[in-house]
Amino acid sequence: MRTKLFVFAIAVSSLFIFQSQAQTGDSGFPKGELSSAKNHTGNIWLSELNEGDSTFDPSIAMATYDAGAKLDWHVHPGGQVLLITEGTGFYQERGKPIRIVHKGDVIKCAPGVEHWHGATPESSFAYIAVTPTQKGKTIWLEPVSDKDYKSVK
Repeated sequence: MRTKLFVFAIAVSSLFIFQSQAQTGDSGFPKGELSSAKNHTGNIWLSELNEGDSTFDPSIAMATYDAGAKLDWHVHPGGQVLLITEGTGFYQERGKPIRIVHKGDVIKCAPGVEHWHGATPESSFAYIAVTPTQKGKTIWLEPVSDKDYKSVK
């Protein structure tokens, strides 16, 4: 119960920060380092704001995508909340239609759901990700096919 209360408090705090920063167009967080991981297409920067541990479970990160950049299909065993801070992007859960998401949207991905997200071809995209870690780390799957990605253009 205590962990759930903490995660809720972090999410609410992040929303207040997000709302005040959304008015200025600046997330207030550093862009981070350009990712060299093999689990995405295009340029994605990542800034780890909080690494999950036994005291404060959720990992909190800021991700910034160049236009057209996207993550591979993946799963978060503990689920994930995305607070969209900039641009326009795509979010899709396996077997469901692609959703277009914009600055100000909040995406809740349930634990164990296969999904991907990325920037549209015309817009950069950024978000703050709140990801519980006690049930395990992200499980990376196959790349998003060009056919699926281009079907929403």
